[in-house]
Amino acid sequence: MSDPTNTGETADLETAPETAAAEAPAPSPEAIIQQLEAEKRELNDKFLRLFADLDNTRKRAEREVAEARVYAIGKFAGDLLNVADNLARALAALPDGERETLTDAGKNLLGGIEMTEKELHTVLTRYNVLQVEAAPGAPFDPNVHQAVAQIPSEQPAGTIAQLFQPGWRIGERILRAAMVAVSAGPAN
Repeated sequence: MSDPTNTGETADLETAPETAAAEAPAPSPEAIIQQLEAEKRELNDKFLRLFADLDNTRKRAEREVAEARVYAIGKFAGDLLNVADNLARALAALPDGERETLTDAGKNLLGGIEMTEKELHTVLTRYNVLQVEAAPGAPFDPNVHQAVAQIPSEQPAGTIAQLFQPGWRIGERILRAAMVAVSAGPAN
């Protein structure tokens, strides 16, 4: 089963690595030290990069958690803005002159609606949901105001002439831009 002519070739293959190793000169201690120093610098560089990446990941996670705390109620607060608008519309529907002619029950109902609107605004403020400044005469800012018309008014040109719907923000983010009319200046 074994081939007698093959034993010599196997023996040559087995001794070949030994002769190749014996023929190559041994590296000098300085070359080994240089090789190890290069490997050490490479590993140190990898370590520093991984450490920086880990630190950046940690900081990003902390920032995302902080933003989540501030903006987590954004969708809920945005839905409540319709409630605030409806309360404001209900109060605006009754002219000031007719408020005095209300019965006691009507005055109590009106007072309840006013208190509800005030409480809603207080709760929204407690959670850092604030109204955007949009009073007539204030400068128009396209980042927080939505111009739906340009009308002549006594306000200087480029400022807010009239507020149609209040805007709201949470933290630095705009939940809803204030709908305003921008002044075109005094009418001629």
